[in-house]
Amino acid sequence: MQKFIDLITAEVVSAFQKAGYQEKYGKVSLSNRPDLCEYQCNGAMAAAKEYKKAPIMIAGDVIGYLKESEMFSMAEAVNPGFINLRVNPEYLASYMNQMQADKKLSVEEAKEPKTIVLDYGGPNVAKPLHVGHLRSAIIGESIKRMGRFLGHRMIGDVHLGDWGLQMGLIITELEERRPDLVYFDPDYTGAYPEEAPFTIGELEEIYPAASARSKEDEAYKNKAMDATHQLQQGRRGYLALWHHIMNVSVADLKKNYQRLDVNFDLWKGESDADAYIPDMVKRLKEEGFAYEDQGALVVDVKEETDTKEIPPCMILKSDGASLYTTTDLATLVQRTQDFHPDEVLYVVDKRQELHFIQVFRCAKKTGIVDADTKLSFLGFGTMNGKDGKPFKTREGGVMRLERLLNEITEEMYQKIVSNRSVKETDARKTAEMVALSAVKYGDLSNQASKDYIFDTERFTSFEGNTGPYILYTIVRIKSILSRFAENGGDQERGEILSALGTGEKSLMLLLAGFNATVENAFEEKAPHKICSYIYELANAFNSFYHETKILSEENEERKASYIRLLVLTRDVLETSISLLGFAAPEKM
Repeated sequence: MQKFIDLITAEVVSAFQKAGYQEKYGKVSLSNRPDLCEYQCNGAMAAAKEYKKAPIMIAGDVIGYLKESEMFSMAEAVNPGFINLRVNPEYLASYMNQMQADKKLSVEEAKEPKTIVLDYGGPNVAKPLHVGHLRSAIIGESIKRMGRFLGHRMIGDVHLGDWGLQMGLIITELEERRPDLVYFDPDYTGAYPEEAPFTIGELEEIYPAASARSKEDEAYKNKAMDATHQLQQGRRGYLALWHHIMNVSVADLKKNYQRLDVNFDLWKGESDADAYIPDMVKRLKEEGFAYEDQGALVVDVKEETDTKEIPPCMILKSDGASLYTTTDLATLVQRTQDFHPDEVLYVVDKRQELHFIQVFRCAKKTGIVDADTKLSFLGFGTMNGKDGKPFKTREGGVMRLERLLNEITEEMYQKIVSNRSVKETDARKTAEMVALSAVKYGDLSNQASKDYIFDTERFTSFEGNTGPYILYTIVRIKSILSRFAENGGDQERGEILSALGTGEKSLMLLLAGFNATVENAFEEKAPHKICSYIYELANAFNSFYHETKILSEENEERKASYIRLLVLTRDVLETSISLLGFAAPEKM
């Protein structure tokens, strides 16, 4: 379906042309004075200079044609040359019925679908997910869902940190604790045990202990670096241990991501890129892109237009070891071979911006990616506590994601059980759903690039701009529809009629903006725009609800219209929260 504002713009453009003015002056926008009008056009002001004519006269000429249109109930010229418009309620109702009949509620799928690889998540294995992993996961998941809804091929990759020094540290620490394990015997040639010699709990204790010790014990660190090197060179026992670490850790990661309702198509990591590095390095050398600088292998990526220094992109360290830039470039080699994507989008901490400038420029300059492949970086800000510092536990440590979700779920559970409309058996499940909405909406309602305060008290409130408030509104609609059905009503009967009151019309006008909101939010990679939209929509519905007797309406045709409008509102809200990555319960 065509966007509602585009239909209005086309009508105004046509009026400008009929009046003898260029179409470029017919641009329409939402009114910033809803008390005066619903839409406005300021083109007459801009046209005045070109046509050497007073703006009010130009506006008057255009209005002469707009008054003939069935689209508007009001079209007026206001000094010094504004064109103020109100939509005909009948025309708006017709658009509502078309929306309702459309399988995607007016949102058109892309005419030229793109293949987009989305790199989000980025956890290191052997470490539990903590709140620092939250933003990447839920922002990336939302963008992926929006893209799919618009018909694009979205490929989500978790991109694990699974091949670096942390592996050598774990192996080294494990050998110190259990030197008798067969994995450390260089002469062993038999099959290795199928069961891991550690649990996830033990693994999560081993790594921090090893990491802390390596910062104080140089010999220990060197041993870990050697173990990392031997692993990457294919030592059998170390590879077997690595597989155990991966299996145990990834199973735990999947469990935690599942709880967030975040799902990846690919569970690849740095280890998968390793095989692509030798050929990539060889080519960069042979084709003259890479050269040695103080023993390291680098590629120049600075450009004449740079206003600040952009260092060369380092491919290999002086000892021949690879870096994050190496694995990121090799991963692009792999992604290009596997998918030939139109775009690769990274959702990562904004503090990594320089790294990605270097990687993107190097990939383009050297032909690692196709010439027309877009490389994008969505850098997000930090999640802070009320003190403005990175969010911590009450004890001052980094908070595990599992703990955060447990605490918020428990808080929501206590609030829900106090509402006796929800059975005890359903309360836990409902609490999980509402808690997820609190966390995700609390994050996504902020512009991704900005730091924000994670205020648990505010995010879990059923009032204000929160996830629980949005869910409460949806549940309210479901409750009305349920009561209507219980009394023998048919939700599919009838059609949406012209609005009678201002609240009803305001609700319809907001619904009409759904397709434009989704398209714009995806285009700008801005889930917060969907949050702003549904908050406004929820407020509009609640205003309509409070001023309208829906179920007690005596006119059956009008009642059916109200019910159809409620169904459409519910569907738009539920589709929107699905794009954000959460769902609504039946009761709260």
